[in-house]
Amino acid sequence: MVDGRPADLARLSLNTATTKRWTLEQAVEGAARAGLPAVGLWRDRVEEAGLERAARLVRDAGLRVSSLCRGGFLTAADPAGRSAALDDNRRAVEEAATLGTRDLVMVLGGLPEGDRDLLGARARAADALAELVPHAHEHGVRLLLEPLHPMYCADRAVLSTLDQALDVAGAHPAQDVAVVVDTFHVWWDPELEAAVARAGAEGRLGSYQVCDFLVPIAEDPLLSRGIMGDGVVDFAPVSRWVAAAGYGGDVEVEVFNAEVWASDGHEVLARVVERYAELVLPHL
Repeated sequence: MVDGRPADLARLSLNTATTKRWTLEQAVEGAARAGLPAVGLWRDRVEEAGLERAARLVRDAGLRVSSLCRGGFLTAADPAGRSAALDDNRRAVEEAATLGTRDLVMVLGGLPEGDRDLLGARARAADALAELVPHAHEHGVRLLLEPLHPMYCADRAVLSTLDQALDVAGAHPAQDVAVVVDTFHVWWDPELEAAVARAGAEGRLGSYQVCDFLVPIAEDPLLSRGIMGDGVVDFAPVSRWVAAAGYGGDVEVEVFNAEVWASDGHEVLARVVERYAELVLPHL
């Protein structure tokens, strides 16, 4: 509710990572019941349901797929690893097309075991991305590069800032490669306002994902995300920057948090809607 009126949820999307215990069918039903128009899908839930059935479940519920998570992990140094990663990403592209989403989120990967050559890993990821772009273009899918918080640089994402992601994306047409702004990962960046404006000017602002950054950081850093308002992120300026950059797409809530996962999914969604209406929506 906003000032006693129902919130406008026309752009709010539930990323299925937020309700991890739910099957895809439960997540779709829960999102529709809560009045959300979209879901962001993870490939594990799609695989469990079956690709064609997953597409049908979303379609029959009257929802849209805001994005598919995820492709990437393209930093392998050995030929076999590189080939396997490319094959998996081609499948992910085809899955996105079948699900009816334009956008495949890409986390490019960290350093291979025993490797300290960060610049080399970034170069390999960029080269592999270039191999994927024609396949994605053929299927009408846009690859969305997601920079991750620097604490994940070694094991998950050699891109840590939005500017780095834009630099890599810039080698390709904006219709084929764009970027993700995820508040958990980029809230700390002193260059964020300018980078968001740059993304908008280049036509590469492809997705806005929101969740909070919790302190102290969890023992497993992957689980340090929270529902908006539970951590240290100021969503007002970031949301204003995204809006000023011309972004009018869906806003995904993606939370990795053991306590959230253990909670009732409908209660989690109710909190998501409340916090979105209070902290994000007024600034879009």
